[in-house]
Amino acid sequence: MLSLKNDPEAKIKELGLNLPEPPKPVASYVPTVIASNNLLYTSGNLPLENGKVLYTGKMGEGKNTIEIGAEASKLATLNSLSAVKAAVGNLSRIKRVIKVTGFVNSKAGFTDQPKVINGASDLLVSIFGDAGKHARSAVGISELPLNALVEIEFIYQLNE
Repeated sequence: MLSLKNDPEAKIKELGLNLPEPPKPVASYVPTVIASNNLLYTSGNLPLENGKVLYTGKMGEGKNTIEIGAEASKLATLNSLSAVKAAVGNLSRIKRVIKVTGFVNSKAGFTDQPKVINGASDLLVSIFGDAGKHARSAVGISELPLNALVEIEFIYQLNE
């Protein structure tokens, strides 16, 4: 039996979270690609639940607080992990998180994109420990597909 440290799926449950069903592509692309050196690249992940974007609009408008943005980032991360599991069978295949690129649907003047994407970064460290620490970009943009609040791409290194 794997310990929680080595069993990311058990750690996700311990955190009170669940992996959603892997999202289906909404256009002409694949959810993941495995390249040389066992690097797995994900397509952009939205905060989807049951095929519906749960968090929409722009940061800096209405109800979209930093906390809401961080929750959207967590959900996009769980969708990413679900896509990885569908591609490789088990999240214990993840050796480490290499890179996170977060796009935040932002109102003009909103500059706290890093705080929004911290939702993803903090979750990955909670699940994978030091192997969850990663390089990162957090970018504000004017529009996202389906009016999503965030879209996040990931690069994971897989075990041999």
